[in-house]
Amino acid sequence: MSGNATQRYRIAVLVPCFNEAVTIGEVVQNFAQALPDAEIYVYDNNSSDDTVSIANAAGAIVRRERTQGKGSVVRRMFSDVEADVYVLVDGDGTYDAGRAPELIQNLLEEQMDMINASRRSTSESVYRRGHAFGNKLITGLVSTLFGNRFQDMLSGYRVFSRRFVKSFPALSSGFEIETELTVHALELQMPVLEIEVPYYERPENSESKLNTFRDGARIIRTIVLLLKQERPFQVFAVIFLVLTLLSILAGWPVVNEYIETGLVPRLPTAVLSSALMILGFLSLACGLILDTVTRGRREFKRLHYLTFPAVSAASKQKANETLIDMEQTNSNDAWRNLD
Repeated sequence: MSGNATQRYRIAVLVPCFNEAVTIGEVVQNFAQALPDAEIYVYDNNSSDDTVSIANAAGAIVRRERTQGKGSVVRRMFSDVEADVYVLVDGDGTYDAGRAPELIQNLLEEQMDMINASRRSTSESVYRRGHAFGNKLITGLVSTLFGNRFQDMLSGYRVFSRRFVKSFPALSSGFEIETELTVHALELQMPVLEIEVPYYERPENSESKLNTFRDGARIIRTIVLLLKQERPFQVFAVIFLVLTLLSILAGWPVVNEYIETGLVPRLPTAVLSSALMILGFLSLACGLILDTVTRGRREFKRLHYLTFPAVSAASKQKANETLIDMEQTNSNDAWRNLD
């Protein structure tokens, strides 16, 4: 992307950090070189090392978020920073800053709302044991439930439009934020794109903050909650089918015995079967009601998202405002000359 092209837009590079003193200086310098017109924000999340001082020395705008967790930091960044284009990247030095102009160019030219940088391993030792399998498992689960648009859902390198950022609720607190970002784009049917980028090993003495099992469990829990929130009818329909099947299994011997003898000797079983069937239909009714509520909420979110213009549209509006100002200035100058 040419320098003139980037100067028309406010570009913000957002780097959430927790104890990344080993890598943060180089990350800031690399993005400053790749995007000389961008403002680079480093949000420190209670680091106990020299992350803050190194980021300051590298030329970043450093701010702090006291609530622990990557999701909390992203929520704060999205709330505070004003820009046309946002580049979100981890501060661990594993992503290629040189690809940022290409990602931004694709966002602008194709009027996308999110570009996901899919990671391509540069060596076999890039991923920790279990991370690659967990990523494929979670990405496959989200693809099955919400739509198959991404191959690497947990990437920490993304580019967003302003209308994505300012319409994103950001409710997560930890590493499940990537799941929430992905599902938000899929549920609102935003224009998105995935581009493969190299993924490098962490430098020596730099450790990942992601816990395979603890954070993996939190991500799966988030997927389940989002499924209940965004697909309530499907969830409660499954509960209805399970309860109905249990009711039939429990009640069939009672019904069969009543047909043969005219008696109901197993009254507790009959009551249990009836209760399960009632609960099943109540579950189905809840699913229908919540599905209507969810549809209305999704429409409201979509309308709120559309209140923010696309980047190209915003640029045209700025250009028109500039032309109007110039015309008014020229008109005033002409009247002064006549006077």
